[in-house]
Amino acid sequence: MPRPYLQLDTVHTQEGLLELRRRGESDFMILIDGRVLMTSTITTSELALAQNACERLLDVPRPRVLIGGLGLGFTLQAALDVLPPHAHVTVAELNERVITWCKGPASSAANQAANDRRVHFFVGDVTENIRQVADDPSVPRYDAILWDLYVGPTRKGGDHDPLYGNESVARTAEALSVGGIFGVWSETPSPAFEERMRKCSLRPELLRTGGGGLRHAVLLGIKQKPRPTKKRAPQRGRKV
Repeated sequence: MPRPYLQLDTVHTQEGLLELRRRGESDFMILIDGRVLMTSTITTSELALAQNACERLLDVPRPRVLIGGLGLGFTLQAALDVLPPHAHVTVAELNERVITWCKGPASSAANQAANDRRVHFFVGDVTENIRQVADDPSVPRYDAILWDLYVGPTRKGGDHDPLYGNESVARTAEALSVGGIFGVWSETPSPAFEERMRKCSLRPELLRTGGGGLRHAVLLGIKQKPRPTKKRAPQRGRKV
């Protein structure tokens, strides 16, 4: 009979009670309002998101990466395992308590990734961090923006969704360097989201992950160079 999870800490949020639980020494779980957000036993898609994106940055000497959503730190750990020593990784996390968990009682789950010197934290909405970069041309662009959020682009918001809609995708593309990567985790493929990427000069790639019944999706959008605008030759006046 499996051992029960022990509750280590809780914090009240607008979406319900956020909980950290542990079973044994290294089996962790985060829940929100009774729903499981992340466990330390099912991590395939989170790892695939970071690995497939960051392996494309091996030629970038000092890559800048933004990760939206910390969870138990597995996406962060997978990124750090690939990125060079001089990488700069920003993690945007809504709840500061989650950062405390990953630096403290749950730090062993992701091999102390939250304590890595390359990591910097932004407490707040990842879209706000992206907005700050996109709206300021003097700020360096990100080479990869990765969203490991517990909701994916298949939710019902459509083109006007505040996270995955047209405006958000366009702003995210603006915050990327040419050749940069916008990667998102999704429960299932989303052709509509891929089309939004194309409209914003992001070439989409779909990866399927996991085994058994957990065939999640990773969507990558690679920022293309803007097409040069063709100049129209001046029209000569007609002789009368």
